[in-house]
Amino acid sequence: MNLKKDAYGQQVFAYFKGKPSSEIVEREDGLIGVSTGSPLYFSDYNKWPVLEKKAIKYAKGNVLDVGCGAGRVCLYLQKKGLNVLGFDNSPLAIKVCKLRGVKNAKLLSIENIGKLKFSSIDSVIMFGNNFGLFGNFNKAKVLLKEIYKITKPNAVIIAQSVDPYKTKDSIHLSYHKLNKKRGRMSGQLKIRVRFEKYISDWFDYLLISQKEMKEILEGTGWKIKKFINSKSSSYVAIIEKV
Repeated sequence: MNLKKDAYGQQVFAYFKGKPSSEIVEREDGLIGVSTGSPLYFSDYNKWPVLEKKAIKYAKGNVLDVGCGAGRVCLYLQKKGLNVLGFDNSPLAIKVCKLRGVKNAKLLSIENIGKLKFSSIDSVIMFGNNFGLFGNFNKAKVLLKEIYKITKPNAVIIAQSVDPYKTKDSIHLSYHKLNKKRGRMSGQLKIRVRFEKYISDWFDYLLISQKEMKEILEGTGWKIKKFINSKSSSYVAIIEKV
């Protein structure tokens, strides 16, 4: 990725350098949101959301951290003695990971996850709503099959998402209708990230209900073991091999 388009990484690197920073997320329909996620990206375990604290207990063995960001999950699991590989498509996020002490961080897009030459994987972590990185229904199915190939028979995926239907906001509801009209999933967002003068390319980011997640998993070799719910629309799925 061109560093000029690595808006997320620029924001993470700025925060690492001690500069207060937040990213702007722009949706294709003109909606602008400001994310204050930087403190969470760098947070120690004791400041993680309760949902994630419950879910991380399912991590075991060789761990793959998908969209590792600033490396908070990698660092926590390293301290627990687990063998962890974090990957992200942001060059600057990977740089920050290494500067913070992540032992094994790789620049990689999720589309190339099947090319990883990592020891057989026991756990795949997708915190930060990173199930959304699959982008759309069909791509999710393809990539889940790729993950199946590089994981052990008793492997688990620990995946966080947001139920897009748990809203009464008319702006979001109208976007759902627009998506359905275009043959897209209601929670299939087309967004880009801005930070200062940096702007990423547009990309799809998928928010799904628990029912939709079950539908995506069908035929991929994976099934839901359990859902861990929160008081908000966010949840974590513990996914195991069929």
